[in-house]
Amino acid sequence: MAQSQTAQRNPIFNYENGLLLILGISFGFAFFDRNAASVLTPYITKEFGLTNTQVGLISSMLSIMWALGAYFIARWSDANGNRKPFLLAFLIIFSACSFLSGLAQSYPVLLISRMIMGAVEGPFLPVCLAIMALESSPHRRGVNAGIMQNFFAALLGQSLAPALLPMVAESHGWREAFFLSGVPGLICAVGVYFWVREPSKEAQASFHAPVEDAADAGQKMGILDMLKVRNVLVCCLIAMFMVGWFVMGWAFLPNYLVTVRGVSGETMGALLSVLGFASAVAGFGAPFLSDRIGRKPVMIGFCLVGALTALGAMYFQGSNVILGTMLFIGWLASGTFPLFMGVIPGESMPRKYAATAMGLVVCVGEIAGGTLLVYLAGVLADATGSLSSAILMMAACGAIGCVLCFFLVETAPVKVRAVGAQGVPAKAT
Repeated sequence: MAQSQTAQRNPIFNYENGLLLILGISFGFAFFDRNAASVLTPYITKEFGLTNTQVGLISSMLSIMWALGAYFIARWSDANGNRKPFLLAFLIIFSACSFLSGLAQSYPVLLISRMIMGAVEGPFLPVCLAIMALESSPHRRGVNAGIMQNFFAALLGQSLAPALLPMVAESHGWREAFFLSGVPGLICAVGVYFWVREPSKEAQASFHAPVEDAADAGQKMGILDMLKVRNVLVCCLIAMFMVGWFVMGWAFLPNYLVTVRGVSGETMGALLSVLGFASAVAGFGAPFLSDRIGRKPVMIGFCLVGALTALGAMYFQGSNVILGTMLFIGWLASGTFPLFMGVIPGESMPRKYAATAMGLVVCVGEIAGGTLLVYLAGVLADATGSLSSAILMMAACGAIGCVLCFFLVETAPVKVRAVGAQGVPAKAT
């Protein structure tokens, strides 16, 4: 039976690859929708007369709802045992929220529409990763998660959205840009309906986390129980600092390059465009390596270079080409996100709690890192009167994330099998 399953996965046009394509594109457009309000802020502000506080609230409230939805709705999905109905509901609701954003005639309506969108987009990733883990070949589990999460999100959310939506807003208006951003999600819902199948009981029975614990006996696990699993706790801490590192980069680097380093807006855009390409490359590069040499060394190595983005922006005084190269290399740290948000917690937990564990990591990262640490970085910059403080804090987050990676327990199947062959059991608690 195992041989027939392997044979079915060998052709290029098989279910595993088709599932990866559909889920990857779907999450990419979810990220596209998430970034739409940020990209369209200048146009919205002009019509509604928004303050900086109101603008910031749109992003922060979406992040908080994304975080809460990632845990609670993903947990509901685990308890329900079905994944596909949740995916369809998520796609339809966040597409509807894009249309509602375009129809908004007041700031409160716009804010509420973004909050609802965050609540359903947050659990979208954990549920997709849980399905992908069950349907992936063991030697592709990491790279599939990386391609699904990082590659398409970078391509669509970080590259296409900033390029396309302002063009539509300039020629037709920001409302029409929101309408446009809602269409792909509905198309993806059709693709999910016809192609994605509910993971079979056979697939769920054949999947086992490389690291098992007593929870497999059937007892219920709450948040505190999950945090007793070492890898889940460490991944939550890594998420706190690495998500903070990521959001600080997008929040403060543009203004820092223009106001402190004195580069033109066009040069700033060119320099930061490399971040999207770095995310795309690292999105499958880091997980690919982790499938072959292990999760832990890849996490350590890629997080280590993360500080280079901030330090290069602050201290390098040479050509912009070299600076762009440094930013690119540093931003390769984003390739660790599929590992600590999805692959490692998923491999460290019984399958019935995989999406919940992933959602918990995302929740902690978004609230503690993407909201609280980024807010503190802004407060620090205001208190010192220098954006350099925020950039240094970004570098510190990358460095701390690297140190935390040393506390991970290896879960890559190739490494766990090697340890097992030597008669040494792997433990995650």
